[in-house]
Amino acid sequence: MATSRTRLLIDAGLSRRETFERLQAIGVDWQSIDAILITHEHGDHVAGLATISAKLNDGARRVPAFLSRLTAPAISWGERVPPIEIFASGESFTIGDIEVSSFTIPHDALDPVGFSFRAEGIKISIVTDLGYLPASVRLHLAGSDVLLLESNHDLDMLKVGPYPWSVKQRVMGRMGHLSNDLACSFIREHLDTRTSTIILGHLSEHNNHPAIVEQCAAQALAGRELFTRLMIADPRRATEPVTY
Repeated sequence: MATSRTRLLIDAGLSRRETFERLQAIGVDWQSIDAILITHEHGDHVAGLATISAKLNDGARRVPAFLSRLTAPAISWGERVPPIEIFASGESFTIGDIEVSSFTIPHDALDPVGFSFRAEGIKISIVTDLGYLPASVRLHLAGSDVLLLESNHDLDMLKVGPYPWSVKQRVMGRMGHLSNDLACSFIREHLDTRTSTIILGHLSEHNNHPAIVEQCAAQALAGRELFTRLMIADPRRATEPVTY
């Protein structure tokens, strides 16, 4: 998320090297990052946080990490703790010229949140790692010009995939992850007509495939007769930036 004045990094699950290389691939200088926002403490969202934060704060600039009140104590920083800003889940705050709204999501983490960002008349929402889409979350997503939504797994692939049955149950549960079917149901029934771009992401590398996600979502959009741009975030590479 970025404006001409402020650039935010949402989550830091990749290594510092991989993160900076992917930023470079889309023409973004990692030194332009002004803050990092964390959705929850699971490793695929914070594995690179300590080293990325250390590099960003290796100099005169102050680049804080924003974490919810219960998430913050769960982070292992090592010897060097960066500037930290604590917020309560559901709280709104401002970073530079970007208004940030956090909201609680159903996931098996300590204090998981999604985010909506408003700047220059545009609203962008990001929500991944949730087992279902309650009315409270749908309310926060309403009016989004750009929406990044989880489409984590294909149910059939998950059921025959390599995970232990206990993990499969967790992923399919109401505190787990959105399936392709649930993501597409949201598109058919609740996607705001204002949303000009929807990005489906957080795809499982073992239990999903971008082509399956795209087919399901394209059919859902066609059923609504929406002219919303559909993008699939491939976990193996940087996603094309969306600009306004």
